[in-house]
Amino acid sequence: MFSKVLVANRGEIAVRVIRALKELGIKSVVVYSDADRKSLAVQMADEAIHIGASPSSESYLQILKILAAAQQTGATAIHPGYGFLSENAEFAQAVVDAGLTFIGPTADAIRKLGSKTAARQLAIAAGAPVVPGTTDPVTNFADARRIAASIGYPLLIKAAAGGGGKGMRRVDVEGELEAALRDAASEAERSFKSSEVYIEKLVLAPRHIEIQILGDHHGNLIHLGERECSVQRRHQKVIEECPSPLMSVHPELRQAMGEAAIKVARIAGYTNAGTAEFLVDAERNFYFLEMNTRLQVEHPVTELVTAIDLVHWQLRIAAGEKLTLQQSDIQWRGSAIECRLYAEDPENYFPQPGLIRQLEFPSGPGIRLDNGVYAGWTVPMEYDPLLAKLCCWAGSRMESMDRMMRALDECVIAGIQTNLPLFRQILRESDFRAGNLTTSYLDVHPYRPEPIPQHLEIPVVLAALVMEKSQRTSPIVNASPVSTWKSEGHRRLLR
Repeated sequence: MFSKVLVANRGEIAVRVIRALKELGIKSVVVYSDADRKSLAVQMADEAIHIGASPSSESYLQILKILAAAQQTGATAIHPGYGFLSENAEFAQAVVDAGLTFIGPTADAIRKLGSKTAARQLAIAAGAPVVPGTTDPVTNFADARRIAASIGYPLLIKAAAGGGGKGMRRVDVEGELEAALRDAASEAERSFKSSEVYIEKLVLAPRHIEIQILGDHHGNLIHLGERECSVQRRHQKVIEECPSPLMSVHPELRQAMGEAAIKVARIAGYTNAGTAEFLVDAERNFYFLEMNTRLQVEHPVTELVTAIDLVHWQLRIAAGEKLTLQQSDIQWRGSAIECRLYAEDPENYFPQPGLIRQLEFPSGPGIRLDNGVYAGWTVPMEYDPLLAKLCCWAGSRMESMDRMMRALDECVIAGIQTNLPLFRQILRESDFRAGNLTTSYLDVHPYRPEPIPQHLEIPVVLAALVMEKSQRTSPIVNASPVSTWKSEGHRRLLR
């Protein structure tokens, strides 16, 4: 096992990996930018190395600076977390060339699966079903029009090197095709430095379900079941669950999708943790979308239900250990739900950086919080505004939803806007509680801001506003527990 590992990331995922390293008796090193000088990850790591200015292009995306930090501190391995360089084959190869261990798949596997068109070709070779569409980039309008006519509308134009909805355009009729092709290629070039796009049939209102896999360097591959990721906004996941409500009714799907994920991983020579993403249509046909060659944001729900620590296994596999788990060992107990807490305007989905003036997170049975912030921390504008991941586990889906409602009511985050009100709304909705989920869920159930209760008397409202103003002008936030009035006042008036 490694004696010291560098974490090439920030925020809650850096904290998550640092905690795993401490549990395994491994020294931790974290790199940080100007904006993260006082971050929670920096405070928790055994060592911290400054690598540049706040923009990620000058810090967290600087391969040479990260390698220099590892060599300076004597770290022998690098964990990339997710985002930034985690799926960058050049970075993975540079780590190995520097004589270090990359905690993730090989650079070759990342290259094979990094392009969506290449991944589709691998999936077809492995016998996994894919959404009808092209397996090669589309380079001109004439070809695009011919392909579109053959697969039919509506369809999607998607960036071959992309993700998160960037470089993606929906096309409902031929008259929209040329402009969509041009716009998708342009956005793909800006976002991923590759203008390659491909065409795919649009599966209307599907479920988005992913399969977690683990593979070692000795030929062993297993899957840890599925996560339901259908509740999305602008192709970004909002709430995730394990298991999927669909699998409770159709458990045969888990086996079929798990086998398909392993086939794709095996043909790609995949090792370490990874996730195969699928769409499932109304007739329960499933289609391979892509392989995420890294740890997923939503990995905690799988850990809670299977009692398997994915980060521990990432480290063990990277160190050359064999998987001691067989497919028959994997069991799914209870239900887990994750809410991604963001600093954002829940109505318009805009990031809301700023100073966190008050912070209270829930606790109690079945609660897990992967957190990267604290009261007095300023959420920087340069990065994704994810604050924490609130997860709840219970013996059944109904119990886990009720527990999540209780946990959300215990959350108080003041000084910035967050998406807490969105989660409170979703968890109350009958369709969500019934498991009626598709990727268009939030289009059908849009966020509706809660009005301030009309029965509140003017003095009560004024008192709450005075309290908020005093907090905005206070130079220091008291970290001690606050009064019931303060907590309830913020919860009712600011959520």
